[in-house]
Amino acid sequence: MKKSLNIVKVGGQVVEDDASLNTLLGSFCSIQGNKILVTGGGRTATKIASDMGIESLMVNGRRITDEPMLKIVTMVYAGLVNKNVVAELQAKGVNAVGLCGADLNIIRSAKRPEGVISYGFVGDVKEVNTKALKMLIDSGAVPVLCPITHDGLGQLLNTNADTIASSLAQALAVEYDVTLTFCFEKNGVLLDPDDPSSVIREMRKADYERYLAEDVISGGMIPKLDNAFAAIDAGVNKVVITNANNLGTDSGTEII
Repeated sequence: MKKSLNIVKVGGQVVEDDASLNTLLGSFCSIQGNKILVTGGGRTATKIASDMGIESLMVNGRRITDEPMLKIVTMVYAGLVNKNVVAELQAKGVNAVGLCGADLNIIRSAKRPEGVISYGFVGDVKEVNTKALKMLIDSGAVPVLCPITHDGLGQLLNTNADTIASSLAQALAVEYDVTLTFCFEKNGVLLDPDDPSSVIREMRKADYERYLAEDVISGGMIPKLDNAFAAIDAGVNKVVITNANNLGTDSGTEII
């Protein structure tokens, strides 16, 4: 029988609000057994870039990453955000270890090929080092992953945090009974973005395709749902999208 593993991805807006982050981390700490936290931090990166006179460009929720932007997201994601979260977890009694994809060769990616859109130094995940992750988990450590990966040739790459979480879940589903939870500031996937009560409680692939066609779903929700369905298709036991304040409760949108 497989041991359970909870993988929780927390969005940038939650990470950047002290009260929301504290609530989320409290709930995360209360999860029993094996767990991994994946952090975003895009809003902080956008603000710091703006302060430095660097424009942030987004396409369907994905950041265009030229060389100056890569330096900023590496500093923010792998440094400021990751280490603050690790310090908070340590203060709460959780033996967290902060990692980017280059550490222990955890996540190797390939630079996205140029097409109609050139994303720059953006990586698509190619390999997850499940052996190294299992070693950490079995030792009692709680990995905290940021969305910076590498290509194995010395190049760091910016990789969507939802993709990181989904890729980890898919790879580790071979070893564990995985539950993947995407936490952010909304109550789930909403029919009406201005109505927090309009949560879609269950979503199937056909529903998603219809909502896309009707423009009900757009922006950053697109990569989140793409990654959610990829995880389910790969054998992940359960995938939920919910409010960070509701982690551990029966709420949000479950991907069927």
